[in-house]
Amino acid sequence: MNLSSFKHLFLIVVFLCIVSFGFGQETNEENKPESNKNQKCLTCHGNHTFKYMNEDYGIEIKEKMYGDRLIDTIAFSQSNHGMFKCTDCHSPEYEAFPHAGNLRMELMYACIDCHGGDPEYAKFHFDEIEEAFYESMHYNRAPDAFNCWSCHDPHSYKTQASTGGKISETVKYDNNICLKCHADVSQFELLTERENINILKTHDWLPNQELHFRSVRCIECHTQLNDSLLISHVIMPKENAIRECTKCHSENSHLMASLYKYKSMESRKSNGFINAVIINESYVIGANRNQYLNLLSVIIFGLVLSGIFIHALFRIFKRK
Repeated sequence: MNLSSFKHLFLIVVFLCIVSFGFGQETNEENKPESNKNQKCLTCHGNHTFKYMNEDYGIEIKEKMYGDRLIDTIAFSQSNHGMFKCTDCHSPEYEAFPHAGNLRMELMYACIDCHGGDPEYAKFHFDEIEEAFYESMHYNRAPDAFNCWSCHDPHSYKTQASTGGKISETVKYDNNICLKCHADVSQFELLTERENINILKTHDWLPNQELHFRSVRCIECHTQLNDSLLISHVIMPKENAIRECTKCHSENSHLMASLYKYKSMESRKSNGFINAVIINESYVIGANRNQYLNLLSVIIFGLVLSGIFIHALFRIFKRK
């Protein structure tokens, strides 16, 4: 190979490296986590304060970022929407700052706007959820004020029941959604003119109230059961809420079709249908096992087996 050919080959290799690097940069841009893709927005909306220049007076202004405009960056990155760009849901005009005043009137997307009729999301039953939502007491009492985002913050929401986490974590997460309004007077007043509901007082009939609040979700008693949905969205009036202990504390527990539904389905996949049914129905929910009695049962069972084994040995040796 002469010097001229070597130069040409070297230039081709350099060109290919540059092109490959450019494509790599473009691909990386698409796969950047939200913290990088949305850094421009989160510089203000991810902090409790923000600054801007007042062009008329030539001074820098520092203001407070109000709660409903403040984004928890960690919660957002871990949420179902964490890999989206802000402008995937919000107008691209927000990229200009200061923002135009008319953008405050921007209509929010509903879940069904993105997920409705999409085969990729069919397993989540968004269309059925929408139908159930329109039947709920919440929507019928405040149709203009109540929407998906009243319960599911698009910047932090993540599915809990179907992620295989602990049931106690699911209960805490889901109940906090309800308490966001029912334990916050200012939030409650945005949706209704009614007097705020005292949760403890309205549930004073419930025995071991604190334990129930930690162990089951509000929706177990306040929604209609739905065979095809993990979580029912038909919120019932308080008059129709479940008050019978045996609805949950029985072998045919109401909770097996709601709170424990996903756990039960996963158990059937891993253990087989028959084994899972035996395990799931082996004791009544709420009838907590005593660990000392469990240990005593194991010891007694072990002694019985040992006795049978020793007896068999004596019989064998006696025959000899």
